[in-house]
Amino acid sequence: MLLLRCPLPLLLLLLPLHSRPQKLPTRDEELFQMQIRDKAFFHDSSVIPDGAEISSYLFRDTPKRYFFVVEEDNTPLAVTVTPCDAPLEWKLSVQELPEEASGEGSGDPEPLEQQKQQITNEEGTELFSYKGNDVEYFVSSSSPSGLYQLDLLSTEKDTHFKVYATTTPESDQPYPELPYDPRIDVTSLGRTTVTLAWKPSPTASLLRQPIQYCIVINKEHNFKSLCAVEAKLSSDDAFMMAPKPGLDFSPFDFAHFGFPADNNSGKERGFLKSSKSGRQMSPKPRADLHRVCIGNKNIFTVSDLKPDTQYYFDMFAVNTNTNMSTAYVGTFARTKEEAKQKTIELKDGKVTDVFIKRKGAKFLRFAPVSSHQKVTFSVHSCLDAVQIQVRRDGKLLLSQSVEGVRQFQLRGKAKAKYLIRLKGSKKGASMLKVLATTRPNKQSFPSLPEDTRIKAFDKLRTCSSVTVAWLGTQERNKFCIYKREVDDNYNEEQKKREQNQCLGPDTRKKSDKVLCKYFHSQNIQKAVTTETIRGLQPGKSYLLDVYVIGHGGHSVKYQSKLVKTRKFC
Repeated sequence: MLLLRCPLPLLLLLLPLHSRPQKLPTRDEELFQMQIRDKAFFHDSSVIPDGAEISSYLFRDTPKRYFFVVEEDNTPLAVTVTPCDAPLEWKLSVQELPEEASGEGSGDPEPLEQQKQQITNEEGTELFSYKGNDVEYFVSSSSPSGLYQLDLLSTEKDTHFKVYATTTPESDQPYPELPYDPRIDVTSLGRTTVTLAWKPSPTASLLRQPIQYCIVINKEHNFKSLCAVEAKLSSDDAFMMAPKPGLDFSPFDFAHFGFPADNNSGKERGFLKSSKSGRQMSPKPRADLHRVCIGNKNIFTVSDLKPDTQYYFDMFAVNTNTNMSTAYVGTFARTKEEAKQKTIELKDGKVTDVFIKRKGAKFLRFAPVSSHQKVTFSVHSCLDAVQIQVRRDGKLLLSQSVEGVRQFQLRGKAKAKYLIRLKGSKKGASMLKVLATTRPNKQSFPSLPEDTRIKAFDKLRTCSSVTVAWLGTQERNKFCIYKREVDDNYNEEQKKREQNQCLGPDTRKKSDKVLCKYFHSQNIQKAVTTETIRGLQPGKSYLLDVYVIGHGGHSVKYQSKLVKTRKFC
């Protein structure tokens, strides 16, 4: 097969002259590189080179034709056409060369127009045709000599494609061979992970050629070729700077088509190169399409997927010497559903304890058995602040951050169902007590002042006693004060770790109890009580806690206070 890279008129002019000293392009790599740099020689070329994959562009409904010559009968021939992002219609046909074009021709060439007429007047014999977006092949172990023409058409949209032709298919083998079972198997399936396995390409295991595997993950469909993936990965839908119809261009001038130039091909196709980590993401990945090359491993776990989502997986074996690839049979799988969140049922007027993991969430459901005008939600966050959302029959009524004790009163609705979502803190686990009721007068949670600090009076401090004060409310409540001796190195950080406000007096030692008393004041400005704690040791540190206990027995702890008696009096 001759390596003819020139316009058809020039091709026809040169056919009778091939025995002259000036040679046509050959498979010699150095000469080939020199020739394709000669833009004037290859301008508007319609000739397919032997043994090199070319990339080109098709305008919608505008056919394109390529030529190549087979000089001798019984020549092996293989032609591969790869549609990239749209289906193609293509056919391969052959017609005999003029006698003057044979190797035995001699004498002066006929006029150019007469040669063109000789060839183009003949229809030629159709050898193969195809319509679709698969990578399709024409292979013949014995092809006749003649002028071969490849006609391509895209009726769907402007697109690009790749063509490879060779007269030495047995020795070339640029495309990796697929194993006898070219399927991808899903060996493990989780909520956010999928493990894939596949059989290795014989090109790597038998021929010892450098092969690496590239996985493509997306949510839309499987891909038939790697160039279709590259088209999709392009950040711009107009991924190629296509020339306007009628403008002359060279299919070898890749820079004008959005293809990387030869000297940049290594950078642009870096995802095909092996890396130290064995995997490297392609540049500029789209949010819905990811490509990762993993070296020559034949098992891989895809992670960071979304639960209950269908993904499509494609595998491409890439010959790193030729940069040409072959697609395995793609597969798809749906990740497992997120573990269903157990919903806690709230009973009217009963306090429910809730534990939430760090950054976790819990769902509670309240369905009053009778009609109601109002519903009250009381939430006691024992540790850090939590986020609460309340929905009635799917409609969001409330979304707030809760710290300490908070009460929310919402308008009721007949046969309404309430869904409460509690989201925990980023700092650590959360503990809460939640009460829902349609009877506002039945409150298990005690009311609290806005300020729940305990104040110590330094001037009233002695070697055996300390005097403290705290705020109360207008409602009559029971207050209990407890003490605990701590080490001198006990600090605020340790105190903060013990600030579980939901731990009541029942968790304390009897020896810690100082006293309990009832207290309230109709005048909120005067709702202050003081207490002197006696019988303490000189120079010792004590942690003081005040608990307010509601009518339902639920208690809330004030902020702890660290005090120290005088060492000398």
